[in-house]
Amino acid sequence: MTLEQARRAFAEELRFVGHLSEQRVVEAFAAVPRERFVGPGPWRIFHFADGYWTTPDADPRHLYHNVLVALDESTGLNTGEPLLWAAYFDRLGIHSGDCVLQIGAGSGYFTAILAEIVGRKGKVLGLEVEPRLAAEAAGNLALWSQASVRQVEGIVPVDGKWDVIIAFAGATAPPDVWIDALADNGRALIPMTGPERWGFMLRVDRRGARFAARPAGRVGFFPCVGARDVKEAAMLSFALGDAAGQQALKSLRRDRHQRDDTCWLHGDGWCLSKQELH
Repeated sequence: MTLEQARRAFAEELRFVGHLSEQRVVEAFAAVPRERFVGPGPWRIFHFADGYWTTPDADPRHLYHNVLVALDESTGLNTGEPLLWAAYFDRLGIHSGDCVLQIGAGSGYFTAILAEIVGRKGKVLGLEVEPRLAAEAAGNLALWSQASVRQVEGIVPVDGKWDVIIAFAGATAPPDVWIDALADNGRALIPMTGPERWGFMLRVDRRGARFAARPAGRVGFFPCVGARDVKEAAMLSFALGDAAGQQALKSLRRDRHQRDDTCWLHGDGWCLSKQELH
């Protein structure tokens, strides 16, 4: 099997296992060379039960499986799981020409995938806090003129409006600057994670001045620098014990109000609520 055939087989497997309906997502995974973004092999692969192991050699075909590849094993930082992100990109309905803001670009692999999905008329901006990764991503993305990476320090103001905002690191609350940057009918994915990195994916859809919200699956993520608070993490961990309440989420409220029975997670000036949008 050639490398191109391995890449195509990988994308088709993602389509089948992830029940993907968007052809643009499948084609993006078939087009982007993952080996460009993970350094020279052999590679360290993370397994949830066995920990890290090393590929037998530097054949890039080893990379075309649904595996996490180490970017910094000392801190547990890996590339994201392809199937997880393929499914999320598919459900978000990312269109040709969309503007996508990515929080946590890493080495740029999923930035390139997103760039393929939006096409040459779209735009993808990746924000990355780690200077080494930001520099590597910028070089890795040279083939995609619609994609760029900016090195930042924590949570920073966001210019413009974005059709899609996706965080690739865990927060304890939805940062205002991300929510404010959503265009009307924009969609956001924000991993909401507690002290042990585990939590759930929050999807937010902007409808004018209001925001629909719902859970989109259990996830585990590397912490997002600048988007974490110890008190908020504790509140989130407690709320996660109410699975029924989480599944009943309907909206992200941004008005100050007293906590009531509709509040699943009540923060300072925000609330994940079971209250319907009106």
